[in-house]
Amino acid sequence: MPERPDRRPSPPAKRPGRLRPSGPGTTPPPGAPGTGSAGPEPATPVPPNHRSVIDSAVYRDGLRVASPATLADTFRQLRDQPDGMAWIGLHRPTETELHSLASEFNLHELAVEDALEAHQRPKLERYGATLFVVLRAARYLDALEEVEFGELHVFVGPDFLITVRHGGAPDLSSVRRRMEENPALLSLGPEAALYAILDAVVDGYAPVVAGVQTDIDEIETEVFRGDPEVSRRIYELSREMVEFQRATRPLVGMLHGLMAGFAKYGTDEELQRYLRDVADHVTHTSERVDGFRQALTEILTVNATLVSQQQNAEMRALAEAGFEQNEEIKKISSWAAILFAPTLVGTIYGMNFEDMPELKWAGGYPFAILLMAVVCVSLYVIFKKRDWL
Repeated sequence: MPERPDRRPSPPAKRPGRLRPSGPGTTPPPGAPGTGSAGPEPATPVPPNHRSVIDSAVYRDGLRVASPATLADTFRQLRDQPDGMAWIGLHRPTETELHSLASEFNLHELAVEDALEAHQRPKLERYGATLFVVLRAARYLDALEEVEFGELHVFVGPDFLITVRHGGAPDLSSVRRRMEENPALLSLGPEAALYAILDAVVDGYAPVVAGVQTDIDEIETEVFRGDPEVSRRIYELSREMVEFQRATRPLVGMLHGLMAGFAKYGTDEELQRYLRDVADHVTHTSERVDGFRQALTEILTVNATLVSQQQNAEMRALAEAGFEQNEEIKKISSWAAILFAPTLVGTIYGMNFEDMPELKWAGGYPFAILLMAVVCVSLYVIFKKRDWL
């Protein structure tokens, strides 16, 4: 194992304006715009009894030799184990705790700032002998049909591994148990623990992929069934796939970057095989996520087409109903006009005026009947030619 680097005598200096105060009862400040997050998230109050150090242990030859209760005890135990390795798990640590680790393990100030701020994009950076990795874990909430994302920062050095977790995922306690059950693998050093963490994060994507596939199948059924709420569901799932893509796509390049440094940093051959396997899984997951986004885009297009066709059919039905109604109105109006003609003549001659000249005319009655018939027939012919009857 490489020699342990000299520890710094004091915490690294901060750049003005980047680090914000934090401590018990506070949370790390939200990430600035452009860091790859979906947007600023509201701060979650830290309970007064919140414990930052979830687990801390010192290992030698793959076996746990000490379980210190505090960071100071961990530092002291590690100094007493020349060939030992410290694995420290933190959950939303305070600025004081991170600077204590930075001082002991010579962590770069930029990496410490990123770990404090959180809301970083997945990335891999090397600061001298220390590797800094940012991961986005994901888990599928079946009851809500949502994808929950968590953020994990990992510092990997010659004799230490530090995890800084923001959010509920992933469950690193199971990762630690798995590695402790395989001392031969854990004895390969901090890079082996990093592999286990990467493998756990990537394996955590599988249930998400399965859940999203089920959602897409259900959405396709709803689209062709004409469910009016399906458009909203497509939009919400598309947004989650954008976040999922941001979590998985950078991992492909990160793992290829790790593999490119195998020869330079003397990575164990067995560990190389494990990391290649993780890289294959990441590539497969990233391709599935890309396929999901494309499928959702196509489903949204099909849904818009079906909605447009349905609206056109409804408009056509309304137009046909209006046309039929108009035809009936024309028929009714035509017959009303025909019946109105004899009524008009009869009404005129029904008036009781003595000076009406036609009243005493011998041919007045036949003339009135003939006039009614001529008018009615004329109107009928006119309306018939105009297809009103």
